[in-house]
Amino acid sequence: MKKQLMGNLLLLFTAFIWGTAFVFQRVGMDSIEPVSFNAARMALAAVFIGILAIFSWNKEKKNPAGKAAADPKAYKKHTVLGGIFCGIFLSLGSILQQTGLVYTTAGKAGFITAMYILLVPVLGLFILKKKSSVIVWIAVLMGVAGMYFLCMNEGLSFSPGDIYVCICAFFFSFHILCCDHFAARGNAICISAIQFATATVISVIVALMIEKPGMDKFISAAVPILYCGIVSGGIGYTLQMTGQKYTEPATASLLMSLESVFAVITGVLVLHEHMSIREIIGCIIMFAAIILVTVRGEKT
Repeated sequence: MKKQLMGNLLLLFTAFIWGTAFVFQRVGMDSIEPVSFNAARMALAAVFIGILAIFSWNKEKKNPAGKAAADPKAYKKHTVLGGIFCGIFLSLGSILQQTGLVYTTAGKAGFITAMYILLVPVLGLFILKKKSSVIVWIAVLMGVAGMYFLCMNEGLSFSPGDIYVCICAFFFSFHILCCDHFAARGNAICISAIQFATATVISVIVALMIEKPGMDKFISAAVPILYCGIVSGGIGYTLQMTGQKYTEPATASLLMSLESVFAVITGVLVLHEHMSIREIIGCIIMFAAIILVTVRGEKT
């Protein structure tokens, strides 16, 4: 129970980091194209976490414990494969989301992306045969309803951007399931470093194919890239990887969906935006869902 609570708290803090990064992401889009921005932040995160991963791996080699000591070859294999697969899903999801935001509104994108709250337990059930309790499903549905009130301020209609974001939700769902599978079988920090290196390579290739990256653009967006690369990317995704060692996927997706709640709060405090009654109701429902699933616990 203590480890589960620690995992929940780490994921909650992850959501806070990602939510506060929303302001920087929006500012960054004024100076640079979405895929180039994504490539820069992923590269920065890869360097930052790569340094930590070297120390973590060397320390573990000197004093192996658990799965690292029992089966070092399998442990190394899961670490490398986990990083590669997580990186593929992370990069594709991020690229599609950033590209979708060019063609659709932030509110619609936020709601559609948050559908991974519902997709994770569904995909987990059919792919990993991992069942969640009735309480988790109730909390999931509450979370989706909360996200609707929080983000959806216009009629339901789909543009090309909405389709991009719909597909990105699937990739983020697979990313969460991939983290859940490999984090418990390998070195979480090393997996995180490898995933960012993989995401960097993919993002750079795509950026060179469809955009025209330039040093002047990177310099103009330096502050957003630094924050999103080190804090949101390096620290946030590593906390996610660590937290998911102790939290089942459905609960993890729900906790991390609070990113949107923190984004709204940050917008009010930093950008002086105003929350409507509808948004306040959405926040209340989301927090109620989190309390329900955290206090009651879940069947894994």
